[in-house]
This record gives sequence, structure tokens and C-alpha cells, in this order.
Amino acid sequence: MEKKFIYFICMVSAMGGLLFGYDWVVIGGAKPFYESFFGIASDPVMQGVAMTTALVGCLIGAMVAGALADRYGRKPLLILSAVLFTASALMTGYFDDFTLFNIARFIGGIGIGVASALSPMYIAEVAPTEIRGRMVSLNQMTIVLGILSAQIVNMLIGSGVSAEWGAAWGWRWMFWAETVPAALFLVMAFFIPESPVFLKLKEGSNVADKSQQASWGLLFGGYKKVLLLGIIIAVFQQWCGTNVIFNYAEEIFKSAGFDVDGMFINIVITGIANVLFTFVALYTIEKWGRRTLILIGAGGLGAIYLTLGYCYYIGMTGIFMVALVVAAISCYAMTLGPVTWTLLSEIFPHRVRGIAMAICTFALWTGCCTLTFLFPPMNASLGTYGTFWVYSIICVISFVYLYKNCPETKGKTWEELENLIK
Repeated sequence: MEKKFIYFICMVSAMGGLLFGYDWVVIGGAKPFYESFFGIASDPVMQGVAMTTALVGCLIGAMVAGALADRYGRKPLLILSAVLFTASALMTGYFDDFTLFNIARFIGGIGIGVASALSPMYIAEVAPTEIRGRMVSLNQMTIVLGILSAQIVNMLIGSGVSAEWGAAWGWRWMFWAETVPAALFLVMAFFIPESPVFLKLKEGSNVADKSQQASWGLLFGGYKKVLLLGIIIAVFQQWCGTNVIFNYAEEIFKSAGFDVDGMFINIVITGIANVLFTFVALYTIEKWGRRTLILIGAGGLGAIYLTLGYCYYIGMTGIFMVALVVAAISCYAMTLGPVTWTLLSEIFPHRVRGIAMAICTFALWTGCCTLTFLFPPMNASLGTYGTFWVYSIICVISFVYLYKNCPETKGKTWEELENLIK
């Protein structure tokens, strides 16, 4: 395939990442408004339900994506995710009933789960070896652009408006704004080809069920070690703690002494840092390698969270706290954010990649779900400082494990990667 066409199809696939990022973060800005509309502002249980419904959908979407992609192909699943994103965006903003609101969020979550598993895998399978890491990192770039887009939309809609208008309409428009990129993704997904790896795997194979059973047997037979590595990398990307900053920015910045308008501005600042340092990753991932970056991420975040926890402990507020949060986001954006998806798309052999990616993506969203659910009680019982110290300890433990077990995949062909981890 010509290079321009490769860039095009990678960009189209990466739009799944854009919608993943937007849908995942938009709820944080809509939170104070829809909580008021649905009357759950003083109900922590229902607040938790609203925040985690989409994550449950992510778990299901990620788990079914691999098996369906190995049976029907990567392209149909990308189209399905676009349909789910579009439907969810329309319905979430439309429904006045809290149960239906959560059903719509659940549907969007399935779309996130499918896209998060399929987009990086598809890109890895169509991109040439010499730019594979950069192209897969492009998926992370679109994720952070989606996050930034949601943050900007939330700020433009939510800042300076009356509480009444925000509760009646503000949160609806935050969700409806997603329909534009979702519809564009849906149309463009029809113009990309099927993955050549999938087509090769299906040559001469007439019995899909036997192929699936063989993949499961291979994965849990000869590839247990690499599966464990993939699961740990996936869960660590969430339990390094950075993503609570996006989901619970209101609580984190209020603890640092900021009001609502200041919170929105600081959220956009973190989103800009997220994008800028993901651009850095596009360059460094092929220069420094995957192993180096993931170790820098684990060690760097461990140190930053240790410092951030101490600052919360002594009651520090103001711009220095924002600087530490931005430092954590920046460190994550150039390391664990893109490198996780690149490693997961590279370390598994073709024969088991679909199922292995589904399992690892399921593990990642399980990590995200538990992280999101446990932050409020951890923050209440341990304090913000204690919570970030826990994340620091997790980063240190993960650094030791990854130093011993994570290989370098930079510049290796699919044939070389097949025998990398046994």
C-alpha cells in the first residue's frame, strides 16, 4: 500500500481513539449539571453508578471485540463501534430518565471497549515495521485529542452559565457534541480495507470455531508468560493513577484550592499538556524504544506522586499543585499512555492477537473501573495525599516487574516478535 493511503487508513482507525477519549472524559464536565437534573447531587451511590456505567460497557465491548474480530474481521467491528458512539451520544443527551441515561452510557461504553481493542491492533497490522510504533501511538494521540476536545467543550458550555440552564441543557449539549466526529468516523470507516493480517489468517480456514478454540489453547498453553505481561501492562496503565485526574478533576483541583471556573481552566491546561507530550511520544517511541519509555513512566510517576502526596499532606495549594499535576499528565502522555497500546499490539503472535488483545483490554478497563470506583472511598479514608502515595507505591512495584520482564519491541519484524517471549 502507498504511504499516503496507509496514513489515511491509520487516521480513520484512530478516530475510534478520538471518540474513546471524548466519550470517556466528557462526563466529568457534565457531572455537576446532570447530577442536579437527576437529583443525585447528594447520593454518592447513584453518582458512582452514573460514572461507572460506561466502564461496565467497556468491559463487555473489550471482551467480545477480540473473538468477533477474529471471526468477522477488524473492519466490521470498527464500523460497529462508530454506530454505538453515534447512538450513545444522541440518546445520552436526549433521555430525561436516569435509567435510560445509564443505558445510553452503557451503549457508548461498549463502543469504547470495541474501539480501544480494535483501533491499535488494526493500525499495527497495516503499518510498516519502521513506523509501526509511531502509527500505533497515533491512536493515543487521537485519544488525548478527544480528551482535550471534551475538556474544551465542557469549559465552553459549562463556564459562566446559570445553574438552571446547565442542569436543563448544558450537560445535554456536552454529550450531543460527540455526534459530529462519531458520524464522520462511521462514514469514513466504510472506505478502509480489511486488515491484511486477518485476511492472511483466514486463507484456507473454513471452520471459525476450530480456529477460535486453537487460539484459546495456544494462548493459555504456550503464551501464558506473554499474556501475564500484557495484563500487567494494561492494568498498570490505569492503576498508575493518572486517569483519576481526568475523572475526578473537580475533587482534585478543589482540594488544591480552586473554584469551579478555575477547575475548568486547569482541566484544559492538563489536556493541552496531554496533547503536547503525546506529540513527544510520536518521536521518542521509535528513537528511545518501548521498554525505555515505559520504565521512565513508571519511575517518573512514582516520584511525582510521592511529591504530590507530600504537598497535599502539608496543605499546599495554588499554582505549584497545578504544575505537579501537569507534570504527572506530561510524564504519562509521553510514556505509559501510548507505549501501553503499542506493546499490547506487538507482543502477541498473529494467531492469538485478537483474543489476547481482548483479554488485555478487558483487564485494562477492569483496572479503570476499579480505579474510578475506589478513588472516592480511598480519598475519603486516606486523604488525597494518602491516595497519591498508594499510586506511587504501585508505580515503584511495577517498575521493578517491568525492568525484569518487559522486552524491547522497537524495529522488530512480525517474525522476530513471534519468538520474542516464550
